[in-house]
Amino acid sequence: MGCPVDPNQLVKRLVAAVIFIAIGLFLTTVVPSTEIAWVMTILILTIYLFAFEVVPVDVAAVSIMVLLGLSGLMGPSMGLEKPLVDPRHLFDGFAGNAVISIIAVMIIGAGLDKTGIMGSVASFILRVGGKNEARIIPIISSTVGFISSFMQNVGAAALFLPVVSRISARTGLPMSRLLMPMGFCAILGGTITMVGSSPLILLNDLILTSNKTLPAAQQMETFGLFSVTPIGVALVATGILYFVFAGRFVLPARKTEGVEATAAMDYFQDTYGVKYDLYEMVVPPSSPLVGKMLDDVEHAEKVRVIGAMRSPDDVRVGPGGLARDVGITANTVLGVIGSDTALKNFADKYKLQVRYDLETFNDLLAATKAGVGEVVIPPSSNLIGKSAHDVWMRKTYGVSMLALHRGGETYREGEGVRDMPLQAGDTLVVHTTWDALSRLEKDRNFVVVTTEYPHEELRPHKICSALVFFGIALSLVLFSDLRLSISLLVGALGMILSGVLSMDEAYEAVSWKTVFLLASLIPLGGAVESSGTAAWIAQQTLTLLGDVPIWVLQAAVAILATFFTLVMSNVGATVLLVPLAVNIAIGAGANPAVFALTVAIATSNSFLIPTHQVNALIMGPAGYRVPDFMKAGGIMTVLFLVVSLTMLNLVF
Repeated sequence: MGCPVDPNQLVKRLVAAVIFIAIGLFLTTVVPSTEIAWVMTILILTIYLFAFEVVPVDVAAVSIMVLLGLSGLMGPSMGLEKPLVDPRHLFDGFAGNAVISIIAVMIIGAGLDKTGIMGSVASFILRVGGKNEARIIPIISSTVGFISSFMQNVGAAALFLPVVSRISARTGLPMSRLLMPMGFCAILGGTITMVGSSPLILLNDLILTSNKTLPAAQQMETFGLFSVTPIGVALVATGILYFVFAGRFVLPARKTEGVEATAAMDYFQDTYGVKYDLYEMVVPPSSPLVGKMLDDVEHAEKVRVIGAMRSPDDVRVGPGGLARDVGITANTVLGVIGSDTALKNFADKYKLQVRYDLETFNDLLAATKAGVGEVVIPPSSNLIGKSAHDVWMRKTYGVSMLALHRGGETYREGEGVRDMPLQAGDTLVVHTTWDALSRLEKDRNFVVVTTEYPHEELRPHKICSALVFFGIALSLVLFSDLRLSISLLVGALGMILSGVLSMDEAYEAVSWKTVFLLASLIPLGGAVESSGTAAWIAQQTLTLLGDVPIWVLQAAVAILATFFTLVMSNVGATVLLVPLAVNIAIGAGANPAVFALTVAIATSNSFLIPTHQVNALIMGPAGYRVPDFMKAGGIMTVLFLVVSLTMLNLVF
């Protein structure tokens, strides 16, 4: 049975369809060739499918690719002498430089994350920014923008994707509030240096090519590495300020997988009446707690200590870390779990400084690393007849028992739960790290009931290998003439061969929705360019402008570049429009180099729909829809044009 369709949404789609059909029919009467007419029709169809999400965007992209392929079969009846796209090259996008680069950089990012590097970066950002969205967004966005100025923007965005995911899990902020600012600033960061994006890398070569046909008096100078830095910095700053001040209005608050911890605690409260909070408490030198052991206070105060840091070199969490005979010293930081009342009484009695948000243990005890779970004692367990106290359960197994459920009754901390001899069928409610719980799944003494938890196996011993291969890939990107895809594949392959990731984990790291979206749109960009559609649109636009001031011509060039980069590759748009912009500038008596630079910068103005690699990358993890991009990206597009054109004229 199909999903019901909202009648209002259906009406909007039908009205829009009629409008788009009317536009398409009109354009077929003014275009110079049948081939351009069909390309315009397919282009309008693509925009309609993306804007109104008749089908998912990746399905829409694949449908357009197949439609272009069918033009070879239907060509005679469509009035075409040849297919819109050569069938032999229809699937070239799947082997394209951009798509392979994205696959490789996703694998590299997953490898760095597997070693715990990205978790450390996330912890640093949380220490600086706390849980405040208005502070976290500038830190993430400015960092990614800076990195993007020296490497491909999609690479910078992919590397920070796991960092943002962890920050979302630890702060409760939805991914949809964080990923779009990060992604947009990754794109903007590509305008800070002349190696930050493909169009800017290509620009000097195009200028030298144009110089061959120009008289000596009109020869253009090439741009230095930092010639565009003031413009790029202004654009990144604009993006950050935009989301800091307007983010609450334009960013969706769409929940993804980050709500599991809350749902789990609701389950334990409903099932066992167990409701616990987790606080950090600092033990001042004057506290009566100094000199006591954990066993002296936990039972009496009805709390459980699940983490302790007595010094930066003495952090105890998980198996082998905490035990009941651990002594408490001055300035020890404790991670304490218990009911709200018990925690407050404990803090008041021992004059402890309470932190309601995790700072010391924000990484080790985050929802992605630890939580509350259920385990059952099976009849074959060697623990039957022994108590948690007897087997030193917290030290031996890394689990802190919060409650025991037996025969319909639930016994909690403070009711002698750790001294009760275990029986077959006992259900233990425990706080544990997910690594420890994963190990219990292989221990015949327990049956782990909780299955929906992050089965994350970090490999910190592989951190050197991961950094070496990341460094090799980055060096090849920056200092060699190798194609981006080959350079990044060296790093990705190194992650696999060195054991940082298994091949199965590498496959899982790739967002195949992103791959199909981008690869399927590449043939459309080729058809727009090869059919002459792009050149026709550009020429018609400029003809309509007629005799206007130079700044209007420059703005028209920037708007054209913005439009073309939404429907074709930014490299293709640059190659097509730079010669045109140079000729326009010479004819109007303007600086042709500045007009050429206008094109190269404006091809980064890709925020309106998710056709840019970075936007396609963040769409799935954040649960974005096309209207989300149109809402936030529409304003960003206008800001980009205003700021870039203003800075271009101020600097040059």
